[in-house]
Amino acid sequence: CSISLLHSLLLLPLLHLSALFRAPLFLPPRQGRLRQVKAVDNSRTEPVVLVFVESIYSQLGQEIVAILESSRFHYRTEIAPGKGDMPTLTERNRGRYTLIIYENVLKYVNLDAWNRDLLDKYCAEYGVGVIGFFKANENSLLSAQLKGFPLFLHSHLGLRDYRINPSAPLLYITKPNQVEQGSLPGEDWTIFQSNHSTYEPVLLASTKSSEALAHFGPSPLRTLHATVVQDLGLHDGIQRVLFGNNLNYWLHKLVFVDAIAYLTGKRLCLSLDRHILVDVDDIFVGKEGTRMKVSDVEALLNTQNKLRALVPNFTFNLGFSGKFYHTGTDEEDRGDDMLLQHRMDFWWFPHMWSHMQPHLFHNVSVLAEQMRLNKIFAQEHGIPTDMGYAVAPHHSGVYPVHSQLYEAWKSVWGIKVTSTEEYPHLRPARYRRGFIHNGIQVLPRQTCGLFTHTIFYNEYPGGSKELDKSIRGGELFLTVLLNPISIFMTHLSNYGNDRLGLYTFESLVKFVQCWTNLRLQTLPPVKLAEKYFQIFPEERDPLWQNPCHDKRHKDIWSKEKTCDRLPKFLVIGPQKTGTTALHSFLSLHPAITSSFPSPTTFEEIQFFSGANYDNGIDWYMDFFPFPSNVSTDFMFEKSANYFDTEVASKRAAALLPRAKILAVLINPADRAYSWYQHQRAHQDPAAINNTFHLVVTAGPSAPKDLLALQRRCLNPGAYATHLERWLQHYQPSQLHIVDGALLRTNPALVMEGIQRFLGVTPIFNYTQALMYDDSKGFWCQRVEGGRAKCLGKSKGRKYPEMSPESRAFLAEYYREHNMELLRLLNRLGQPLPSWLRQELQSTSWS
Repeated sequence: CSISLLHSLLLLPLLHLSALFRAPLFLPPRQGRLRQVKAVDNSRTEPVVLVFVESIYSQLGQEIVAILESSRFHYRTEIAPGKGDMPTLTERNRGRYTLIIYENVLKYVNLDAWNRDLLDKYCAEYGVGVIGFFKANENSLLSAQLKGFPLFLHSHLGLRDYRINPSAPLLYITKPNQVEQGSLPGEDWTIFQSNHSTYEPVLLASTKSSEALAHFGPSPLRTLHATVVQDLGLHDGIQRVLFGNNLNYWLHKLVFVDAIAYLTGKRLCLSLDRHILVDVDDIFVGKEGTRMKVSDVEALLNTQNKLRALVPNFTFNLGFSGKFYHTGTDEEDRGDDMLLQHRMDFWWFPHMWSHMQPHLFHNVSVLAEQMRLNKIFAQEHGIPTDMGYAVAPHHSGVYPVHSQLYEAWKSVWGIKVTSTEEYPHLRPARYRRGFIHNGIQVLPRQTCGLFTHTIFYNEYPGGSKELDKSIRGGELFLTVLLNPISIFMTHLSNYGNDRLGLYTFESLVKFVQCWTNLRLQTLPPVKLAEKYFQIFPEERDPLWQNPCHDKRHKDIWSKEKTCDRLPKFLVIGPQKTGTTALHSFLSLHPAITSSFPSPTTFEEIQFFSGANYDNGIDWYMDFFPFPSNVSTDFMFEKSANYFDTEVASKRAAALLPRAKILAVLINPADRAYSWYQHQRAHQDPAAINNTFHLVVTAGPSAPKDLLALQRRCLNPGAYATHLERWLQHYQPSQLHIVDGALLRTNPALVMEGIQRFLGVTPIFNYTQALMYDDSKGFWCQRVEGGRAKCLGKSKGRKYPEMSPESRAFLAEYYREHNMELLRLLNRLGQPLPSWLRQELQSTSWS
C-alpha cells in the first residue's frame, strides 16, 4: 500500500478541499437532507440496470457490462438516444429499471427536452440514480458549465496522486484515506467544480502543471481537484455519480462498484465477505530443478502463518500424485519429506496417482484402481484423506462430464466437492459458474496469472510489471472484488524457484486490505461449497453445452464419444396433438433415425424437461445410435412435454443450438379434452370423479388434484406463450409449425412440407407408404400385401363428443391466446393451421 503521501494529505488545510466545492468536506450525517422518493418496485423481479452505450462495440460500454456480468447483475443495453425514442421505463405502474448508466454522460445532458423530462421524472419518482462518464475528446471544451447543472468542467488534463475523500457517502468497499502516488494514465482527465452543496467529491487528484488551472482561482484552491463526484440529489431530487474519466484506471472500477451499491440501496451489492482458497496442484510432480526444496517448504509455512494473521484460518490446500514422490534431486526429495513432516499443517486433496487424465479411462473399475493407489500412498504416509475434495488433471472429466470419474471419486474417496475453470467455458472468466452433478458440487475456479511455467519474477510473460499490475488493482484484484468465493489453482513450481505463489498471494492480501473494507476469509472445500450454493442456489442445476463447440472441451472429452450421436431435430409436442403419429411417420423415412425407446417412457426420452436431465449428456447420447453416414443421417427425438416445460427450450438450445424444432398444434380445446380422456384411461381419480366441464371451469379453491389436472388440460394450449419462449433461444427459421388437423386428414402432404423444412434427401413418398385404416379411423403404415400396420390400441380412441357448453367455454377461454398465435404466425411468416382459420371464422374474428 502506498502511504507516503497519506500524512501530507491529512496535514493539508481542510480549506483546500472544502473550498473547491464551497461546502464542508467533513459533514455531519445527512438524515432528512434527501427528498423522499418512491422506491423501485422490483419485488417480483430481479433488479435490472439500464445501460446506455454509444455503440455495441464501444470499449467503455463493454467494460461496464463486464463488471455487471461479473457481479451477476441483470442489465439491458440500449444505444443512447439523441432525439430518438426513450425505451419504456415503466410497466404495470412499476419501474422497470433500478439504475441508469450512461457511457457518455453528455448524451444524457444533451437529450431533447421531451426525453430528458421523461427520464428525470422517472428517476425522481422511483428513486432511480444515474451513473455517467465524461469522455473528453478533441472536440470537448477545455472549460465549460455542464448544461442544466451547477457544475463546471475542465478537460484534457494530466493528473497525479489520487486520493479518496473519506466523507463521500457512497464509500462501502472502498477504504478511504489512501493515496495512489504517481501520474494517472493519459492526458484526457476531466475535473469538476461547483459551489452547490449537492456535490460531494469522491476521488481527488493534483494537476501535473501548476499553470493548468491558473484561472480557477488562487493557488490554495489548485491543490486537489475532484475527478469523481457524487450528486446528493439536493438540486433536483436525482442522485448521480459522475466520473471524469473511463474505467481504465482500477480505482474507478472499485468506486463504480460502490456507486452501483449506493444508488440501488445495496440491492445490487455483495456483502463485504470474500472467501479465498489456494490450491497447490501437483505436489511431488515436476521436472528436476523446478520442485520445492526444504527452504521452499519453510517459506511456505512462514507465509501461511503470516497470512493467517490477515485471513483467519488461511491454509494452503495441497494436491498430491503419489507416484511422483521422491522423483526429484536429493535436495528436492528432502523437500518432499519436509512437506510430509508438516502434513498436518496443510489441507490435502487427491490428484490422480499417475497424473493421467480421467477421460482416458473408459472403465470405471480401472479408474477407481488408479485412485486407490493414491489412497494407499496417502495412508502409508499419514496424509489426511477426509477433506471430501478432489481435482482432476487438466480439468479432465469434470466438465464435460465423464460419468466414470464421478462414480470413481465417490466410491474411492467419498468426494463431495471439486472445481473447474471449464464450466460453462474457460473464457470469458466472468461467466464461470458452479453446478452439482451426481451428488458432487462443482465450484468455479479462477485464474490467478500463475501457470506451471511462470516460476521466475523477471521472466513473467510481458514482464514482472504485468504480474504486479494484476495484483495491484488489475485482473487478480478484480477477481476477488467481484466474486464472493474465489478458488485459485497454482502449481508446485510456483512455490519453488522465485516463489511467485507466495509473493502473489501475500501481495494480493495486503493490497486488498489496504484499499478495501473486504473481509478476507477461508473455509475448507466442503464448507466453501455449502457457502457458494447458499449464495447462488440458482446454479445448482447444470446447463449442458455441446462439447464439440469448444476446442478445449473436445480435447478433454472421451474419444469414444461423438457429437454426431446428438439429434439434428426435435419434436417438442405438445402432448395429445398427434406427436406419436408424427414420430411413426418420420421413422419410416430411410434417412431419418429415431432415438431408441426408453424402458419407462417408450418413444420419449424426456431429457430436457425433467429429472432425466441430471443424468448428463452421456446418458442422453446412449439413446442414439452411431450414425452410419453423418452427412445424411437425421437423428431426432420426440418428447411431447418439452413444448410447455419452462426450462426445456433453454436446455435444448444450450446442447443443440443448431437443431430444428417441430411443434404440432391442434385446436387447444380439442387438445384439452383429449388430455382429460387420456387421464381417464389411465385411471386418474381427478378425471374419473369429475366431468370435463367441471375440470376446466374449476375455481382456485378446488381440490389440488383437480387444479393440477386443470393446468395440464389448459396450460399447454396457450400456444403463443410457449412458442415465444422457444423463440427466445431459437431462430424463427429453425421452427416449423405442423398443422395437427391436417396431419390427421392428409399426412402425406404434411410430411412433404416437413421434409423440405428439414432439408432431408431423398424425398420419401409418403403417399405410397401410408394408407387409411377405416377400423382405426386414422392413417397407418402400408406393409406387404397392402395391409395396414397401425399404432397401438391406446391411440385413436373414440371419445364422446365434447359438450357444447364446454366447447363454448373453451372458445372464449382461448380467444385471446388464439389471437396471439395468429399475430405470432403472421410475424414469422408461417401459414395458419387449418383449425385456426376455422376457429377464427367461427367466432367472426377474421
